[in-house]
Amino acid sequence: MLKIQEIRELIKLMDQSNLDEFKYELDGAKITLKRNKEKIVAADVISVAAPQAPVAPAAPAKEVAPAAPKAEVAPVKEEAPAPAAPSANVDDPSLVKITSPMVGTFYASPSPDQPAYVKVGDKVDEESIVCIVEAMKLFNEIEAEVKGEIVEVLVQNEQLVEYGQPLFLVKPE
Repeated sequence: MLKIQEIRELIKLMDQSNLDEFKYELDGAKITLKRNKEKIVAADVISVAAPQAPVAPAAPAKEVAPAAPKAEVAPVKEEAPAPAAPSANVDDPSLVKITSPMVGTFYASPSPDQPAYVKVGDKVDEESIVCIVEAMKLFNEIEAEVKGEIVEVLVQNEQLVEYGQPLFLVKPE
């Protein structure tokens, strides 16, 4: 079942795209988002399969924001900035991946006029901030959670990133 935060992120991404309709189905849960001329009407979420564990009831659908969609089901391709070329180092078991904890927009620096938090060759520790991932107008500072040296930056500034997508490769100390 999709969490409310995930539904909000889908609405935001659809609002930023030129899609008129988005359908998605997973494990018996269905969601359809349709663009209305002046507003997005939030999700009709349907659960067809009985959940394995108890789940809190979903909140009723609400009007969300101007210029967005309404909810139903089926994967739709969305245009996004071209991802960085896949690195051969991503599969190197000696390197640790710093991954995105959420869907959002990757920012390498705190603001456009400041340098990147980290670059290739920089040393980081567990609490070092390596980037920001913006989701739903919230800027989330991402920590390295590993001590080592940045070997590679896998995404470009202002690129849309997915949950669990590798952002950096670190050679641990």
